[in-house]
Amino acid sequence: MLKGIPKILSPELLKVLAEMGHSDRLVISDGNFPAESMGKNAIVIRCDGHGVPELLDAILKVFPLDTYVEHPVNLMQVMPGDNVETPIWDTYKKIIQEHDERGEAVVGNIERFAFYEEAKTAYAIIATGESALYANIMLQKGVVVD
Repeated sequence: MLKGIPKILSPELLKVLAEMGHSDRLVISDGNFPAESMGKNAIVIRCDGHGVPELLDAILKVFPLDTYVEHPVNLMQVMPGDNVETPIWDTYKKIIQEHDERGEAVVGNIERFAFYEEAKTAYAIIATGESALYANIMLQKGVVVD
């Protein structure tokens, strides 16, 4: 065990986060996301017993968000005509504000099928057991400045 590392971050996940470089993207997916088919060219890590918010909070403790793009965090937009509420997005924004001084301004939205295309180029996809709909989130890694 290590001090200061959230216990939810498995050795496998920590290794992947450390391997990622500037501008690499990470998808934290809900339980309905096709992680295995989207992640054919990525590392897929299963975290089925966990929800997205707890993983997002833990990851952002060790993962810098990119400062060179307007939206280093992106959510999957709700499809037109889909009558779905997304209160989990407010939870994400609160978590992001705790870890990045830019706050919710770093959060953008990507149309569903464009999100899938972006996910296919992600370095890694974390497949969770999150049951909220449209709970997928994509993070773009920044640099650590000492």
